[in-house]
Amino acid sequence: MTGRRPPAHREAAAPLRYTQYQMRAAFLALTVVIHASPVAIEEYKTRRAEVRNKIDGVIVLFGAAEREHGDLRSGFRQEPNFFYLTGWEEPGAILVMTPEEELFFLPRRSASRERYTGPKLAPQDADAQARSGFTKVLPAAAFESSVRKLAESHERVFAVAGSTASSRLKALLPLRDVSDAATVIARLRAIKSKAELALIQRATDVTIAAHRAAWERLRPGLFEYQIAATMVGTYLDHGCERNAYPPIVGSGPAAIILHYTRNTRRIDAGELVLMDVGAECAGYAADITRTVPAGGRFTARQRELYEIVLGAQKAAIAAAKPGMTLTGDTDRSLVKIARDYINSRGKDRDGNSLGKYLLHGVSHHVGLEVHDAWDPTQPLAEGMIITVEPGIYIAGENIGIRIEDMILITADGARVLSSALPKEPGEIESAVARKR
Repeated sequence: MTGRRPPAHREAAAPLRYTQYQMRAAFLALTVVIHASPVAIEEYKTRRAEVRNKIDGVIVLFGAAEREHGDLRSGFRQEPNFFYLTGWEEPGAILVMTPEEELFFLPRRSASRERYTGPKLAPQDADAQARSGFTKVLPAAAFESSVRKLAESHERVFAVAGSTASSRLKALLPLRDVSDAATVIARLRAIKSKAELALIQRATDVTIAAHRAAWERLRPGLFEYQIAATMVGTYLDHGCERNAYPPIVGSGPAAIILHYTRNTRRIDAGELVLMDVGAECAGYAADITRTVPAGGRFTARQRELYEIVLGAQKAAIAAAKPGMTLTGDTDRSLVKIARDYINSRGKDRDGNSLGKYLLHGVSHHVGLEVHDAWDPTQPLAEGMIITVEPGIYIAGENIGIRIEDMILITADGARVLSSALPKEPGEIESAVARKR
């Protein structure tokens, strides 16, 4: 969600009384701000054209409905594939495409629902075409008859497997097979446009500010949730709308839990604090992890293990380029490169190699989702944005270390988008000490 941020200070004003006309005008103005897309409408049209060129048939995608996502707790969030192709942020919309045309269906206006969640665009509104970016905007009540008619002249029908559209189409067209459109859309989503890169860089920069704010506040005796609150408050204050994922602030033994989100433990002196926290800004996610000593200094053992993780990360980033893969057991695999590095350095207390303490993969795509859509059969290609995040988690030593950066795959290598956040152990110690 995007919009203009208010000035920091305003003069006091007398209470205002609005007429019904003024309230409606205010609602319409608010709707325009809420649904002002961060990407140009023409780019969404280009994306849809690519899908239509690659899929010969009727393609159906459903936008999210407010009731599907526990909106009272988390707020409405559009289905990512639907947003990628439309930029639309209101609930209940439906997209239908064929190689020849595009239809956009909107639900009827509900006064009771708008009272709680704000005004919505209706298909009969005069500006429906301009605001949606579609020339054919129809009422949702016409969806079923329209799809039946299109299916008569097209041999195949497509939806994203497992989605609402897939199950509804199977009921609507019981004699037709519904093919999966997910792979085609995922391949498009994996290559980021210039506009997407700018939005992801913005989310990354704000996330870096959040990590720096956490370092400034970090003290033994604070609770993990206090550090998480500082980080979340930082990117909300920068105009970003939400967490890209639940914040992970794990101290001491909690850092060994890979997706630890309780954040309830008190941070003790001498412990490491793993902070895996990212902002979502204008619909795009960031994902950055740093592991920092609570007291400002690494112990000798902590530093030894930290430098091994850092070396593994540097080795994987240096190898990242078009043609490499995220998974697998070949020399082209980033996870193998990282694990081989860790296995070749250091030992646990029993004298064993440390590779077995890397408990997860080291990369995933990032975009509209923090674990963004991709086709696992495809190697890395120019324009993809991925993370590189090796880690070591040794329960017997109460040490969990993860270092994560976001990188853009370029024509012949990779560029680190989050390089402004220090990760050398000496730099981290200096930064924490300086903040204090």
